[in-house]
Amino acid sequence: MGLSRMFLVVFALVVQVFGSIESFGSPTAYRGTVLHFLKNPYPAPAGSYEYYQDGALVVDGGIIQKVGSYAEVLQSLPPSVPWIDYSGKWLIPGFVDTHVHYPQTEMIGAYGAQLLEWLNTYTFPTEKQYSNAVYAKKQARFFIDQLLRNGTTSALVFSTVHKESVDAFFEASLEKNLRMISGKVLMDRNAPSYLLDTAASGYQDSKDLIKKWHGQGRLSYAITPRFAPTSSPEQLSQAGTLKKEFPEVYIHTHLSENKAEIEWVKSLFPNHQGYLDVYDSYGLTGKRSIFAHSIHLTSVEFQTMATTDSVAAFCPTSNLFLGSGLFPIKAFRDQNIRFGLGTDVGAGTSFSMFQTLNEAYKIAQLQSQKLSSLDGFYRATLGGAQALDLDSKIGNFLPGKEADFVVIEPKSTLLTTMRHLNSQTLEEKLFVLMTLGDDRNVFATYSMGELVFSQVPQTYSR
Repeated sequence: MGLSRMFLVVFALVVQVFGSIESFGSPTAYRGTVLHFLKNPYPAPAGSYEYYQDGALVVDGGIIQKVGSYAEVLQSLPPSVPWIDYSGKWLIPGFVDTHVHYPQTEMIGAYGAQLLEWLNTYTFPTEKQYSNAVYAKKQARFFIDQLLRNGTTSALVFSTVHKESVDAFFEASLEKNLRMISGKVLMDRNAPSYLLDTAASGYQDSKDLIKKWHGQGRLSYAITPRFAPTSSPEQLSQAGTLKKEFPEVYIHTHLSENKAEIEWVKSLFPNHQGYLDVYDSYGLTGKRSIFAHSIHLTSVEFQTMATTDSVAAFCPTSNLFLGSGLFPIKAFRDQNIRFGLGTDVGAGTSFSMFQTLNEAYKIAQLQSQKLSSLDGFYRATLGGAQALDLDSKIGNFLPGKEADFVVIEPKSTLLTTMRHLNSQTLEEKLFVLMTLGDDRNVFATYSMGELVFSQVPQTYSR
């Protein structure tokens, strides 16, 4: 083999292993207060996290290489490694949103209705616009910018019934190299005619989109029946067929959000033993099946969730805004059922995971339960990754994980500065962020080691 040919072979192997020649052997180190979780801190927090008040993170080729104290990491690195100094700020894994609707961004804060009326009055007319590919692309980029501004680097996202909406979202996600999950909504009845597909077209469109997008970059596909009332038995059966054909993709839908919704499901599916049984009978439960809300489950449904290893998405701001009910945190904990946090924009009222945790804490309080700050930040990071079966790739700073992280400024306002300085323990400092924090606390956001959001001074003119 000639030298030139040998060089090309070696070059190809390097690119295959490290992603690109530029990423090979060019680490960057970050200094700041480092916190990440190793396991669920509830009910015993000991050993569940690593915390370095003066810590460091080393990233090479978008992958975590080292995490530890600044002094130890500094000593282990050659002098040529560049450092980015975030001293006084916190470095934590990127937030994971387990349920959110990107087409509903523009109708966030729509007044005065519970779920079913809210869908007909606000949601469906808004989603009609997403058949326009240019419009969908513009809104997808705006939505992703909002996620990154709030420190969210991964999300399970509803699109609309239109293939154009899915293409737009995945294209925008690919531009930022984000780990995202989405899919075309399946909806063939009980909705306006301009939003309906058919069982056959929904199956074929979904299959085409799976082949086009699943596994592209860091993207994954979710088979997405909106909820049982808007899919016929034929369409749910086709969704189950898709899941058998593509077992590695996700299922994403809604479950037991509203009591009127539950009664509607009973009338539409009288031969089933409850709402979750509808999904289960069509093969739509399982490890990668995420059911948003899951507020009003029966004991039998809790058992089904546990035995099928299905997942719930806890959406506190949405549940309060629509008056849907209180997520039964204790029941999910007691039965060891995975659940993550969802902002559920646009029924949810904030993209901020801090604000989502704030309302989650209050929902726990209303049920005489506790949500500690450690538990909250675990749910927003590693817990969310575990809920989406992505914890082998994201969620903490173990070497080999993808370098998605957020730089948090704990002193973003005079009030939070005072409370931060008056806080003594890690738990207390986190609790201040959890109850008083918002997008102003997000100083920078990184995806695979690349800066994708940074706070800059903003000016306003009339």
